[in-house]
Formats: sequence, structure tokens, C-alpha cells
Amino acid sequence: MAAVLFASVVRVGDGLPLSASTDYEQDKDLQETKRHLKGLSKKLGQFPDRCTLRSGPYNVNFTSALGVGYLMVCSSSYPNVLAFCFLDELQKEFIVTYDSKRVGGAVRPYSFIEFDTFIQRTKQRYNSPRSLSTKINLADMQTEIKLRPPYQLSLDDLHAINGLSPHSSSKYKGIAPTQMLEPVTMPGVVSCVLSVLCGGLNLLRGVHAIESILQNDDEDFSYVIAFFLGTAACLYQCFLFAYSSVWRNLKSFLALALVCMCNMYLYQLRNLWQILFHVAVAAAMTLHIRLRQPLGKAPDYNV
Repeated sequence: MAAVLFASVVRVGDGLPLSASTDYEQDKDLQETKRHLKGLSKKLGQFPDRCTLRSGPYNVNFTSALGVGYLMVCSSSYPNVLAFCFLDELQKEFIVTYDSKRVGGAVRPYSFIEFDTFIQRTKQRYNSPRSLSTKINLADMQTEIKLRPPYQLSLDDLHAINGLSPHSSSKYKGIAPTQMLEPVTMPGVVSCVLSVLCGGLNLLRGVHAIESILQNDDEDFSYVIAFFLGTAACLYQCFLFAYSSVWRNLKSFLALALVCMCNMYLYQLRNLWQILFHVAVAAAMTLHIRLRQPLGKAPDYNV
């Protein structure tokens, strides 16, 4: 029978269990799956914010947001959309009930064991489809899952991330950048277009500088390098604006610093207004990269 069997709430930073449902299942496969869940709970920070692990007749699904992870075990035949909606309900209730300072200050396992009451009540609802029919819009959930499906983990992935491979950590850190970014804004688009324009101007001046060097041996080749580095920095900022990346904010600040240094070096070839224009565009691009952050939590499925 398709059902939600177990659920838990953990702190992402160290995997400390905060609350969990009580169950009396003695099934061997289920106990093994729960061991997989415990292993995952200690590594949530290395995964995308929505994942599914298939373990024989059971699935482990989890989401994470604001430093807290929500995990559940269900039958493999249990609908994916209902599983993640179940987790989303736990997430919304937990955020409303407990503030982040209290979560961060917890030192003992199951410090929020009273939350188990809500978990059990919600589990009963999701194990009774008739009670859900008037409260959940399945079409909206299915659309959301199609637009942003959960990342599919395997048991081999789990073994690797738990330390059997010394390079496994970097593998999963590479997954996170694929998560969606917040919608673009018109000022951000304008800044991106201006950044491309600045990159094009730098490239054009660099090509002219090469032509000048070929005609006059006494020209300084370092100007060419400065123009091309400026082009690379402008285009890289556009890339950071469009795609998520590890250390994305830091990279954008480094690109801004590179633009500033290149323009300081080129002060003899540009007037003050040109230098201010290039620096201002790079600064605006850095601001919009910081403002357009990855989505911090799994969407609420309009529930």
C-alpha cells in the first residue's frame, strides 16, 4: 500500500535531528532505508534543495531551506507530487513555529520533539487521499514538479558522498549551481546589456592596440592585455548574472575589482568619463548579481 512511513526534521549544518515521527515498523528494508535517510541528513548541505533516493521498495525524499532539512520515507509507488507537498507542509509549519535563532542554538537531539504531533497528523492526512482531495491542487503540483524535478540520487551516490571517495564532495557541490535563480528584473537586464557593450568596447580597443603594435614596435603590449582582461571580466559578470555558481557573489566582486584595475591601468588611453562609465556598469552588474540569488526554498506548490 502506498503511504508515507516516516519523516524527520534535521539541521542542515551538522545533521542534528530536531524532530521525527514515531513508527513501529520492523520491516528490514524499511529499517535499511531509514539508515540511508540518516546518512543523507548529515550531508544535506552538499545536495540540491530537492532530491529523491530510491531504495528498493521505498523512496527517501527531502527538501531543505533556511538551514533546515525535511526528510521522509514513503513507498516507491507513492506519488512524487504528494511526497514533496507533504514535505512542504512540514517546512511551512516548522518555519512559522520556530525561529532560526532557536534552531541554531539547539544542542540536544530532538529538541523540538513536540513537532512530532504535527508530523503525525499530517502523515495521517497524506495517507488518506480522500481528505486531501479538496485541499490540494494536483495540477499545480504536477506542473511544478515538471518544471523543477527533484534530483535523482542512487545508492552509489550515497556511498560516495559518505566518504568512500575522496573526490565525492566536489561532485555534489557541482549539482547545486543548476538550481533556479530568482526572476530577472528590467534594471538587471539593462545592466547586463551595458556590460556586454563595455566588453565589446574593450575588445575593439584591444584589437586596435594590436594593430598599433604591429605598426609601431614601441607600443606597450600590456595595454592589449588590460583591454582583453576587461572584456573577460565584463562577459564573466554576465555569465554570473545568468547562472548560479559556487561562490557566485565573491566571483562577481573579483570581476569588479579586475575591471577597476584594468581601467586604472588604461587611464592614459581613456578620459575620466569613460573610466567612470566602465566602473559604474561593472558595479551595477555586481549589485544585480547579488540581488538575483538562487531560490532559497522549494516552491510551495500553491498549496
